[in-house]
Amino acid sequence: MSKVIVLASGKGGTGKSTVSVGLAVALVKLNKKVLLVDCDSGMRGVDLMLGVEKELIYDVSDAVGGGCDKSAAIYVTRNIYGLYMMPAALSADDEVSPSVLRQLINEIKDDYDYILIDSPAGTGSGFEAAAAAADSALIVINPEPTSVRGCLNIRQKLTQMGITDARLVINRFLPERFNTLGIYRDVDALIDTAQTQLIAIIPEDVQIAAIAQRGESGQKTVPSMLAFNNLAARLEGENPPLAKKLLGL
Repeated sequence: MSKVIVLASGKGGTGKSTVSVGLAVALVKLNKKVLLVDCDSGMRGVDLMLGVEKELIYDVSDAVGGGCDKSAAIYVTRNIYGLYMMPAALSADDEVSPSVLRQLINEIKDDYDYILIDSPAGTGSGFEAAAAAADSALIVINPEPTSVRGCLNIRQKLTQMGITDARLVINRFLPERFNTLGIYRDVDALIDTAQTQLIAIIPEDVQIAAIAQRGESGQKTVPSMLAFNNLAARLEGENPPLAKKLLGL
């Protein structure tokens, strides 16, 4: 049975799309067939990270609006066997509604082991559409108060929508910076403030950001990939060490 997961963040700049792509690559390594759906209409970027931007003709708005067959809006990421992506519309005016996206996902989800939905930041209509199609959520934050506040807003909205299975991903974590800032006593205090169960800590990694911006995601090994692999394993019911142990926290 396919798992449909929305990746959300209460504010922009948390690296949510990078986490979406990194997780998708890690799941493919576990021999899972994965569809990554970009729902950030007007700001799409997953196609660039996966190096398929030149191939795009149709997007999610075409698939739900009858402009093309659904399969025509799904693209193969040729360098990552088993990973597929559906791009967001280039214009925010073409944002899809929650009911329409839910119907689309329901029609295609049996073809995949995982469908990851990269939602726009915040709790607006784009987030509502992305979350409406999901069974569970990963909330991506950075270890700072404004990001944690955004997490609380997202968690509240998810609960209102009936999505209670939400887990926390702390992204771009650098122990030295976290300790120097001294905003939280320790990582456990940060997690308690976010009021969401932790599933992964992704360390700060300039290399993965650079690879993503060059459209080479999944083609090279980077240090943070271990954290993504552990995140994927946890979604599969395994219990690898949390990254905070690997970081010596």
